[in-house]
Amino acid sequence: MKVYFRRLHPDAAIPAYRTEGSAGCDLVSVAGVELFLGRVTLVPCGFSMEFPRFLEAQVRSRSGLALQGIFVANAPGTIDSDYRGEVCVLLTTNQAHAYLPPGSRIAQLLFSPTLRGDFVEVENLSPSERGTSGFGSTGQ
Repeated sequence: MKVYFRRLHPDAAIPAYRTEGSAGCDLVSVAGVELFLGRVTLVPCGFSMEFPRFLEAQVRSRSGLALQGIFVANAPGTIDSDYRGEVCVLLTTNQAHAYLPPGSRIAQLLFSPTLRGDFVEVENLSPSERGTSGFGSTGQ
C-alpha cells in the first residue's frame, strides 16, 4: 500500500517500521516537548500524508514511553483518509514533568480497514441475551 508523505518541516522523519514484524511505524517529533501532569500537549510530526480510502491511521502509545509514564492521550487516535493536515500526536504524562528532545520517537502509527455504517431507524431492535443491561453487566 502506498502512503504519500509530504514534508512540512525540514527535520520531519518519514515514519519507519523498525523490523519486518513491526505492526506499527514510529512517529517522530520535530520539536522538543515538555509534558506536565494533567495537561495534554499537541506534538507536531512535521509532515502530512495521503493513504487509501476505507483505511484509518491509528496513533498509539509506544510501550517504552508508557513505561516512563508518557502516553497518547486519546489512544488510539484516528487519522481519517481524507485528512491532509499535519500529523500531530496528543501526549500526556502521569509524571510531574517530562521532556522529550526533538527527534524523539513519540508514538506508533498503524493502518486499519474501516467499515461505514448505514444507519436505519426502526421501531424496535431484536432481543439479545444482554438486553438493556448497562456497563459491567456481563460480570467481572
